[in-house]
Amino acid sequence: MSSTPRLSRREGELVEALQRLGGSGRSAELARVLDVSEETVRRTVKSLAKAGLVERVHGGAHLTGGQAGQSFFRRIGENRAEKQRIAQAAIGRIRDGMTVFLDVGSTTAFVAEALRQRRDLTVVTNSIGVAQTLASHNGNRVHLLGGEMQSDERGTFGPVAEQQAGRFAFDVAVLSADALSAKHGVLYHSAPEAHLARVIAEGAEEVLLVSTHGKVGRTAPHRGPVPQMLDLLLIDQPPGKKLAKSLADWGVATEIAPEADQQTP
Repeated sequence: MSSTPRLSRREGELVEALQRLGGSGRSAELARVLDVSEETVRRTVKSLAKAGLVERVHGGAHLTGGQAGQSFFRRIGENRAEKQRIAQAAIGRIRDGMTVFLDVGSTTAFVAEALRQRRDLTVVTNSIGVAQTLASHNGNRVHLLGGEMQSDERGTFGPVAEQQAGRFAFDVAVLSADALSAKHGVLYHSAPEAHLARVIAEGAEEVLLVSTHGKVGRTAPHRGPVPQMLDLLLIDQPPGKKLAKSLADWGVATEIAPEADQQTP
């Protein structure tokens, strides 16, 4: 006799949506995919979690039985207020009609949410979540890069993604990082992610690096774009004297995202 729980239509649809999203999804994404309210998503996730089919995390859920999405949701749940401040500062650099690249970073996911205020963007991304957030909204055209899927990052990487990205001329590229080094600049744990970031930076008129201060001084094995290719670091706190000096030497401007009550509408 099968021990598989019987699912309602809504539960089955949500499980299928999570599978299409690479095994995990934010509540806002799932609500858009299923065309229901976020409250409906939360209730459905709660019932699926009781059945042991999904695990609830802050802001979303992921399928059980694997690591898909756990790394992403751990990161996106950290420093949410700071990332929202950075996102609001970032969209001040992006105007309607621009061609924009957004990567798979958790801070970049907040930028994508904030960009729902803009119209007629051409958005290129290797992030499933970014594509879901901005597709079919305000006249946007969204291009999801192909390549090898890395489910823990909910994105695509590798030669196919790099080749496709190289066909675009970006007005603005929004990149994240795993670590910020005063000696090496932008660092990543993943070699494919580092290489794709270099390709993107080469094709962008302006490169924005978005990061919370916790990345400063950390280490990771793979170098991203050469620091001189970056135009602006958007961060929630001053990066410290050592990194600040390196950034100035490299010609990279630094902007501290203002507190919410200091931001202009």
